Amino acid sequence: QVQLVESGGGLVQAGGSLRLSCAAAGRSISNYAMGWFRQAPRKEREFVSRINWSTSRTDYADSVKGRFTISRDNAKNTVYLQMNSLKPEDTAVYYCAADSSGGNYYYTDAWKYWGQGTQVTVSS
Repeated sequence: QVQLVESGGGLVQAGGSLRLSCAAAGRSISNYAMGWFRQAPRKEREFVSRINWSTSRTDYADSVKGRFTISRDNAKNTVYLQMNSLKPEDTAVYYCAADSSGGNYYYTDAWKYWGQGTQVTVSS
């Protein structure tokens, strides 16, 4: 089992930055793909970004490409999401996920482990 705990969310003005962290416990994540999703009020959870186990490949939703950067530190068992140039439409609860071996990483069903989420609010 892998337990994931997100942190780093908060309230920020449009144009600002936040860095989310996802700390894993229970098992090393070094062999897992890791991802970030988000869910805005009254919307479905959507893919934001993912990084594969070897860090040789990253993927981003079009809506965040060029503004968000995913990274991982396997020694610290932690994944990060650096969010720059934030917009009000980025407001959501952000979730960390691990192990996308269940299918296409773009879809929530593919991921085996989830954190509880951290709220990000971007004011205009």
